[in-house]
Amino acid sequence: MSLRNPLLSITAAFVLLAQAAVAHAALPDFTSLVEQASPAVVNISTKQNRPTQGAGAQMPDLHGLPPGFREFFERGIPGAPGRGQQRPAQSLGSGFIISDDGYVLTNHHVIADADEIVVRLPDRSEMQATLVGADPRTDVALLKVDGKALPTVQLGDSNRLRAGEWVVAIGSPFGFDHTVTAGIVSATGRNLPSDGYVPFIQTDVAINPGNSGGPLFNLDGQVIGINSQIYTRSGGFMGVSFAIPISVAMNVADQLRETGRVSRGWLGVVIQDVNRDLAESFGLERPAGALIAQVVAGGPAEKGGLRVGDVILSVNGQAVVMSGDLPYLVGSSKPGTKVRLEVVRDGKRHNLDVAIGAMPDGDPLAAADAPNGAALSSKRLGVTVGELSAEQKQALGLRGGVMVREVGQGPAAAIGLRQGDVITHLNNQVVDSAKSFVQAAEGLPRDRSVSMRVLREGRASFITFRLPN
Repeated sequence: MSLRNPLLSITAAFVLLAQAAVAHAALPDFTSLVEQASPAVVNISTKQNRPTQGAGAQMPDLHGLPPGFREFFERGIPGAPGRGQQRPAQSLGSGFIISDDGYVLTNHHVIADADEIVVRLPDRSEMQATLVGADPRTDVALLKVDGKALPTVQLGDSNRLRAGEWVVAIGSPFGFDHTVTAGIVSATGRNLPSDGYVPFIQTDVAINPGNSGGPLFNLDGQVIGINSQIYTRSGGFMGVSFAIPISVAMNVADQLRETGRVSRGWLGVVIQDVNRDLAESFGLERPAGALIAQVVAGGPAEKGGLRVGDVILSVNGQAVVMSGDLPYLVGSSKPGTKVRLEVVRDGKRHNLDVAIGAMPDGDPLAAADAPNGAALSSKRLGVTVGELSAEQKQALGLRGGVMVREVGQGPAAAIGLRQGDVITHLNNQVVDSAKSFVQAAEGLPRDRSVSMRVLREGRASFITFRLPN
């Protein structure tokens, strides 16, 4: 026994050493990548000469305080005596040079409202930058500095990126220039509620304030994204970061360079996700697609024959799995081109060819004023509704619909209806009067998902509920 244990120990040690060697060999070495890419990564600072808040603002009575205390309080009060009418403000971010003649990519939010933009290179030299253009919808901005033979990054193909790949970020978190962090791609094609036109790359790379606008590299040293956002409950990094795919960013940059603005496709619909209950209500086999909750009057969708209640399943053969997939697919289409949409209507599939429009600058949706007209109550749902005036219908772009006047106890309260909501459809039936609403409510089936289309503050969505047996 005494002879076997040392042999077993030696064997085990060799196995552990072999496993450690294999694990070490599997880990990437980022040193060469960082050395090659870092010269083209820049720090960006901005200054805004912001007016102080109203010199005529009411000031507190500081008389009688000791001089030191009074001076202290005055320094903290906007518009206090002795303070200038403007104060400089600085923000720190990152960026990267994409051409040797000085074009620089960063985030829009890094340079928003800037009066002065300064780009600092790794050798500590600084250059004044001019804003070529910015696109708030994708959070991309293109800058220009005067230079020749500047170091540049290599651009990769973000469309080939896969979850699980190693990626590296270089930026200036908290002002620490050229900080390197690494991780993996957690997911691709992420849709965020506030950014419908960007299929984000999600990573677990440490991103903090100051990283915004900096590059995200693959292992070949190619930029495949611009670090843009984090998800956090603490204000700091929590393991979930989002980057703008470089394919999206360069499409925007090319347009900004050529015209100074971005033109993107527009369908003219308000959409929502299809959950299990809505899928059942609309006769779908599974929850998928983008449900049209509202169609803008006179927009491309209306002209192309789309209707409220249609569910868009694909655009030119590309599947719309979540509703967030649709804005990017439509937005990346050039205005004036035709796309083929596969839709489900009344439980049947149809193909529609729709000409994409140009996205307007303003919001074409409008809200309605307070209700007028006769009212009827549905005891079954616990809600009182009234007729819409002609002016309200015109403002909302409706031909029918009813306004919620009062919500009592019952299903209406349980699903969150409020006074002022407008109901246009109930159980896939058009509601064109208070009478038709009450009749539709009386005929609702029990213990089955029922859909209701509701406009609130001019925005439409479908909600579902079940009436118990």
